[in-house]
Amino acid sequence: MSKTANLYVRIEPELKEQAESILSALGIPASNAINMFYKQIILQRGMPFELKLPEQSVLNFNQLAEQEIDLELQKGIDDVKSGKVKASKQAFADIRKDYKL
Repeated sequence: MSKTANLYVRIEPELKEQAESILSALGIPASNAINMFYKQIILQRGMPFELKLPEQSVLNFNQLAEQEIDLELQKGIDDVKSGKVKASKQAFADIRKDYKL
């Protein structure tokens, strides 16, 4: 019985390059990383990470009508007038937490 098997996959070149650069910095050959991934699939009896849509989505102003943009801007103005403000460090920390960045 063979001790290895070949795996042929198609992957985006940029994705491959970025991942292999990180693996190289960690000293892990791509084949070892793939073996670790497969072993985790077996141990977890499924994907070794959670697959779900984010709870919140970032507001995309490119998809809003002018009236909707005005409404969002007015919400911000109203928050400032009512004192609902926070330090930028805290605001960015909250964004990272809320969007799991």
